[in-house]
Amino acid sequence: MVLTQVSVVSLAVTAVYAVVAFIFAFTTGRSQTRINKLILAWLLFDALIHFTLEGPFVYWSLVSTIQKSSHFTAQVWKEYALADKRWGVSDPTIVSLEILTVFITGPLAVWLIFAILKDKSYRHFIQIFLCVCELYGGWMTFCPEWLTGSNNLRTNNFLYLWVYLVFFNGIWVVIPALLLVQSWQEIPFTKQVKQTKTVESVTTTSVSHKYNTRSTRGKKAD
Repeated sequence: MVLTQVSVVSLAVTAVYAVVAFIFAFTTGRSQTRINKLILAWLLFDALIHFTLEGPFVYWSLVSTIQKSSHFTAQVWKEYALADKRWGVSDPTIVSLEILTVFITGPLAVWLIFAILKDKSYRHFIQIFLCVCELYGGWMTFCPEWLTGSNNLRTNNFLYLWVYLVFFNGIWVVIPALLLVQSWQEIPFTKQVKQTKTVESVTTTSVSHKYNTRSTRGKKAD
């Protein structure tokens, strides 16, 4: 594993984003539940990455390529391109997905922050939409590459494989998946089904108890 100045700075900036996100969540969202605070932290971190890192990537990829750009905002992507070459050469699939990320997923994350803080009824609709977009982006980033032999991925270096490719892409799979589960548990339909099952269970138990009581009384009377 070789840590360059660019990789150290990139990881440091990511860490700062995470700290800022947690400070925001536990101050602005101090009246929220612990779960919601963690979700708020993730959403702000998510939005910061999309706007400040992936936004410049889209711009430089549309006007030229990351590899040809000497701007400081392109340096982080030159570093990441050492793990996945497609990010340095304006690969159409990658750029298309990043346009989706910057102009749809980023604003959705900000909108969801607002919905959580204001306790909006549409909160979980936005959350599900956002998570599906994130998971779709992850799938379309790697599935075409896997199907063609992963020739652009560098997997013989610990930093590039486990930190850049696995960790930094994995969290955008695991966390959206968990948020989808949470939304499924919180939406009114699911709650109604659970309540109906609970009522049915209680009713069945009550009827069974009454029947057993009457049977016992009948036997005693005989």
